[in-house]
Amino acid sequence: MERKKVVIAGGGISGLTAAYYLQKEIREKQLPIEVELYEASDHLGGKIDTVKRNGFTIERGPDSFLERKKSATRLAQEVGLEDKLVPNGTGQAYILVKNKLHKMPSGSFMGIPTRIRPFLFSGLFTPAGKLRAALDLVKPKQEIEGDQSLGLFFRRRLGNQVVENLIEPLLSGIYAGDIDDLSLLATFPNFYQLEQEHGSLIKGLRNTMPKPSKSKQKPSMFRTFEDGLSSLVEAVEVQLDPSSVHRNKGIDHIEKKDEGYHVLLSDGTVEKADAVIAAVPYFAAQRMLSQYGFMDNLKEMKATSVANVAMAFDAAAIKKDIDGTGFVVSRNSRFRITACTWTHKKWPHTTPEGKVMLRCYVGKPNDQEVVDLSDEEITEIALQDLNQIMKIDAQPDFSIVTRWRNSMPQYSVGHQDRIKQVTEKMRDELPGVYLAGASYGGIGLPDCIDQGEAAVEKVLKHLNP
Repeated sequence: MERKKVVIAGGGISGLTAAYYLQKEIREKQLPIEVELYEASDHLGGKIDTVKRNGFTIERGPDSFLERKKSATRLAQEVGLEDKLVPNGTGQAYILVKNKLHKMPSGSFMGIPTRIRPFLFSGLFTPAGKLRAALDLVKPKQEIEGDQSLGLFFRRRLGNQVVENLIEPLLSGIYAGDIDDLSLLATFPNFYQLEQEHGSLIKGLRNTMPKPSKSKQKPSMFRTFEDGLSSLVEAVEVQLDPSSVHRNKGIDHIEKKDEGYHVLLSDGTVEKADAVIAAVPYFAAQRMLSQYGFMDNLKEMKATSVANVAMAFDAAAIKKDIDGTGFVVSRNSRFRITACTWTHKKWPHTTPEGKVMLRCYVGKPNDQEVVDLSDEEITEIALQDLNQIMKIDAQPDFSIVTRWRNSMPQYSVGHQDRIKQVTEKMRDELPGVYLAGASYGGIGLPDCIDQGEAAVEKVLKHLNP
């Protein structure tokens, strides 16, 4: 059979997953296909980036993945890392509202109460705010044609206080965006279904969530690896044909020809391909395929920038130790940090005995300029905010600042329709070209892995070897 070639653009986790599963199929079924993966930088893994320093294991990007989404665990098993998986340490989480840390009400799911008593006794809300949220139990469902924003939906069901003091900090911590712009259908369509099927979010969650365990120990929802998330990237790379991975070589342009595609590389050379997986951010995909008008739909997308600073301390430097794993910050707060993870408690294996590691995040949608400040300025902002909460007056042993510019794609209202229009046009006009990655169908690690796997299925079906 004639030999086919698949080009993968992007060496993030979506592209690496696609390369791994595609080469696995090729080996097992002796398929006449070769794979070439091109990464514009010298770093594989995208936002996954683990640093080791002075006995600390520091994540510069994501620190874990959701255990209930099985594709990441399955990939770990595939590459021999199953016994290196580590669950998160559990404990009390907090929300910073009006200069005070409040316990996350127990029994809440993404900020939605499922148990009345903890909610009633929470200091996060006024009596009027609690009464307004309780109206969810009697407020009739509202059928909406098309999409709506997360903010509009939750304000309608639960009121402004619950949204601003609980739901918004949690969801913005995931998407680094404005919930009054983020799409309900592209992020949490299950909440709309709960409203439609049960007439109430509170009733719906009560009826559908598993009964809480009688054990006092919270279940661990997240997983990482003993040596950090980069160990997954390294283990996947080891499984790939070494000659198929090209660092420091990006893709500038993709053009359809009578047979297959011409792929123009950043060094000026051209590769011929029978199929292409564009596992790159939306703006890079649009640039690579800019001559096709339907790709302009992706220009409507936005991305925010974020930064974080990991700081190591001697345990004695923390004058006010708090029993918990971290906190998120209400956006109506005057603090510039948006969240803080007490990494030494959430992931004890990352921190030497007698030491503390705190990781603070900055970059609200209305405070993007903070990302461009110097390392020293970002560290000082974090220390000033933390000092008001935890009484830290010492300088860290060391700090590591990481900036992710335009790295958080925003699933604005109408996101699913935009992506659907683009993929349908690609199917008709660019058969054999597929999108995968955080810009399109989910931003978490398992979501990106799922998209890489799905792209492999489409490629094999297209090539029909």
